[in-house]
Amino acid sequence: MPSESSSGEAPELSPRSRGPQPRGWKQHLLRAVLWCFGLGAAGLACIVIVVGVALAVAYPNLPDISDLLDYRPKLPLRIYSADNVLIGEFGEERRNLTPIDQIPKVMKDAVLAIEDSRFYSHGGVDYRGLLRAGLANLGKVKSQGASTITMQVARNVYLSSEKTFTRKLYEVLLTFKLEHLLSKDQILEIYMNQIFLGNRAYGFAAAADAYFGKPMRDLTIAEAAMLAGLPKAPSAYNPISNPTRARTRQLYIIERMQENGFITAQEAETAKKQELKIRSANDRTGVHAEYIAETVRQLVYAQYGDDAYTRGLNVFTTISATQQDTAYKSLRKGIMDYERRQIYRGPEEFVDLPPGEKDAEDAIDDALADHPDNGDVMSAVVLEAGPKKILAMRLNSERVEIIGEGLRPAQSGLSDKAPPKIKIRRGAVIRVAKTPKNTWEITQLPEVEGAFVAIDPRDGAIHALVGGFDFNKNKFNHVTQAWRQPGSGFKPFIYSAALEKGFTPSTIVNDAPLFFDAGVTGGQPWAPKNYDGKFEGPMPLHTALAKSKNMVSIRILQAVGTQNAQDWITRFGFDAEKHPAYLTMALGAGSVTPMQMATGYAVFANGGYRVNPWLITKITDQRGKALVESQPPLPNESVRAIDARNAFIMERLLQEVARVGTAAKAQRDLKRSDLYGKTGTTNDQLDTWFNGFQPTLVAIVWMGYDNPRSLGDRETGSSLSLPVWINFMESALKGVPVMEPSAPEGVVNVGGEWYYEEYARGGGVSNLGGTSVDNGVDAGGTPSPNRQPDDKSLMNSDGMPYRPPTPPSDDRRSILDLFRN
Repeated sequence: MPSESSSGEAPELSPRSRGPQPRGWKQHLLRAVLWCFGLGAAGLACIVIVVGVALAVAYPNLPDISDLLDYRPKLPLRIYSADNVLIGEFGEERRNLTPIDQIPKVMKDAVLAIEDSRFYSHGGVDYRGLLRAGLANLGKVKSQGASTITMQVARNVYLSSEKTFTRKLYEVLLTFKLEHLLSKDQILEIYMNQIFLGNRAYGFAAAADAYFGKPMRDLTIAEAAMLAGLPKAPSAYNPISNPTRARTRQLYIIERMQENGFITAQEAETAKKQELKIRSANDRTGVHAEYIAETVRQLVYAQYGDDAYTRGLNVFTTISATQQDTAYKSLRKGIMDYERRQIYRGPEEFVDLPPGEKDAEDAIDDALADHPDNGDVMSAVVLEAGPKKILAMRLNSERVEIIGEGLRPAQSGLSDKAPPKIKIRRGAVIRVAKTPKNTWEITQLPEVEGAFVAIDPRDGAIHALVGGFDFNKNKFNHVTQAWRQPGSGFKPFIYSAALEKGFTPSTIVNDAPLFFDAGVTGGQPWAPKNYDGKFEGPMPLHTALAKSKNMVSIRILQAVGTQNAQDWITRFGFDAEKHPAYLTMALGAGSVTPMQMATGYAVFANGGYRVNPWLITKITDQRGKALVESQPPLPNESVRAIDARNAFIMERLLQEVARVGTAAKAQRDLKRSDLYGKTGTTNDQLDTWFNGFQPTLVAIVWMGYDNPRSLGDRETGSSLSLPVWINFMESALKGVPVMEPSAPEGVVNVGGEWYYEEYARGGGVSNLGGTSVDNGVDAGGTPSPNRQPDDKSLMNSDGMPYRPPTPPSDDRRSILDLFRN
């Protein structure tokens, strides 16, 4: 048995002999920390490995962004007038590329305030913004986005809109790559020009024009804030289609601008109160030049293909914006004046209007959406209709009251006996227009068509071209595509041929009846008549043209010879095959286009030279570098079509037409003597023309139906087409001095009349047809013995006394080819 110690104390036990002891809490904590650290390190390592693998796989697949150093987005084809007014634009993306230093501060501030207020301080990914957005979204306050402007640029320029982890990874990687390659200003410039903002507008410069009709530099704080709200959802915040939502977002952006110190409290308050004038879809303030723009588009597309719509080409034309606007308004006025004289054809549609006011307004808006306004010919739905008053409603609940003279054009539709399709009643969709007295009148969209073209006879530059009443209604260009009979407007070219056969302005020709039996015509007997059915007997040539006497023209053509006349007219640009060598050519029974008539009359106006119409002066790229420049050759003897003497005397004859003849209204209304021209009306009044000029400007007006039918017994070139010409010239010639051509060498004035020098003393044809009337075989008579037909010095092998060089054959090209000049 063990002995006890001498002190009598029990021996001390070892820790092991004490049994298990509880561990301290610090040890547990330390171990937990070590475990967490280990797991975290392992997780981090896994993340690093995954990210590294992802980077290794994704980074090589990132697109090359070096092209952004020379940012060239898709830019539309733009077409300008000679005075730099935009008249046409083609391309999917409507964009005005604007350098960052030309973007106004207010626009940049509005965008930064709502999209990325810390843009200039973060490195592409705004971590603070991410946290703030997360907290805001969790706290259920106004939702905030976390994408920076750089991230949006990466997404909009290079990536799709799908929401996947892969795309987000690419977006972040591209963001860092962009921040490394580009400066902040370069990134912001790309964003401000690239972003889609609705209404086919890309970038804020295009949006400023699309929504407010003004350049970006003129935007106010309120307008800039409205545009800055569009990137998030261009459709939802569109101020045209969703004005309430757009207004709510605009106010929020103004507050954000104030919070970020971009504007003061006073400026914010003023901006919130500003009433914005949003440009509606039908609100067009530009020049109507749709037919010209389409012609240019075709020409440029033929040269550049699909690139024409994306490479930012600028095309400058010969068009005068002022003259184009005047031509458009003059032609429309002439057509609508004619339409007022037509029978009312009835409402365009009938809709059922529910009894409730709000429901009725909704039904009206739906109906008018299918019947948009056509310029100043506006649509409305009838609320009430009676013999003395019509009450109608337009878009935005605008009420229209039509009374008195405003009802006259639709009297047949207000009659109790009117057929159901004609009767104007509640729910009828009608057309209304403002009168000069600022009252309303009922009207209708016209069925008749028209064309107008004006060119400079000195070089062929097209100053104005209107191919029809409305391009959206009918894209057929009647100036270049419509082949119509010219009627009496063609007579001057026959008279011109006669001058070369010895005729003079004083040659007496008999205005007496003619009859051609089947043996002469080879078909039906023909008994032509004058327009008024009257015959005035012998008269001088100049009087016959002034009065547009058909019998005289036929007799002249008989004397000249149909084949000679057919050859002669080709000098003016007409196609021989379109004008068969028959006597009906004297009355304009062939086919011409208004553009051909313009080039033909230009020969008289410029002293005898053939000029080709041309339209494009220059094409530049987006930076203004000239790619194509063209100027027409000045008239010279190589393009002479007729003798200067012939042109001068024809001017004298056409001047009389505009002074005392069928176009006397021209000089009387415009009060100037340097006006020349000829009216034209075809059989059964199918076409009406006025072809006229001043030495610096030729203008042609045509009116008729696409499917030819009579315009009315009383409708003529004098009553229908001439007023359009006068309205245009009144504006176009304002400030232009009166100028009459000087007599060329080889003509003399005897007794107040001009003659070729060799015919001034009794030479030439003095009397044609006498006073006899027979079967027409010799109704043209024979030239006077004084004609001296054996004088070979004045005649060529074809019997014509003068034959200038024929224009080169390549000048007879299509109209589109002529524009390439």
